[in-house]
Amino acid sequence: MCLGVPMRVIDGDDMSALCEGAGRSERISMLLIGAQPPGAHVLVHLGTAMRVLEEEEAALIAAALKGLDAALAGHSFEAHFADLIDREPQLPAHLAPSDE
Repeated sequence: MCLGVPMRVIDGDDMSALCEGAGRSERISMLLIGAQPPGAHVLVHLGTAMRVLEEEEAALIAAALKGLDAALAGHSFEAHFADLIDREPQLPAHLAPSDE
């Protein structure tokens, strides 16, 4: 399984940026999305920023990853998925069954 991790840009340029997230900081390739201002949130996969995230989406992804970690450790994880409590999860449009 491949996962993208949300990180926040600290400083960088068109080529790379120092980013922090998931309890660590590292230099990330910015070649796919270009330079981003300090404070911008990016989705990182295998050391490369794949896309820019809104702050709320970055927080939801980070919470879900913490929830997965808690579940794998045998701890309570439901609080990490607060956006799913009391609602039925919806598939993205491209995965939803067609009405044909």
